[in-house]
Amino acid sequence: MKTDKVGLGGGCHWCTEAVFQALKGVIKVEQGWISASEAEEFSEAIFLHFDPEEISLKELIEVHLLTHKSTSDHSMRKKYRSAVYTFTEAQKMETDKILRHLQKDFKDKLITRAYEFKEFKISQEPFQNYYIKNPEKPFCKRYIDPKLQMLLRKFPKNVIEPPLIPDKTVED
Repeated sequence: MKTDKVGLGGGCHWCTEAVFQALKGVIKVEQGWISASEAEEFSEAIFLHFDPEEISLKELIEVHLLTHKSTSDHSMRKKYRSAVYTFTEAQKMETDKILRHLQKDFKDKLITRAYEFKEFKISQEPFQNYYIKNPEKPFCKRYIDPKLQMLLRKFPKNVIEPPLIPDKTVED
């Protein structure tokens, strides 16, 4: 199996980790902090390995844009940089093209940018797999569950079976 890798940042890495752990074709998700060549500061993000035959970079980016505030340039953007961290020039060019294409699906301008990956620092072990370990915590109920429910509605073919998502009725 051919695997590829990408980094994604935008919101809390606990949320981002849970979203991408729920997708078919995602082989491994590591949460932590990523820095980029153009932005020296580390920002909360995930580093993921995926099977491009099962889930495309376009699908991953589309999920990413819909599960964080990808059009909001708020005061916490240094900590929560809206980004796709790429590993090759070809991947960066493809990401830029995908972002331009997906802009039509958003009323406001996307602030998400493609950055050249520089370095990754993994989170401490107690914080890894946060949602899997703590699905009943108020943070998970308030912030992560709605994102996982959205996955079931908008990307049902991409959600793993059995789903990571708590057993709830999915409403549109």
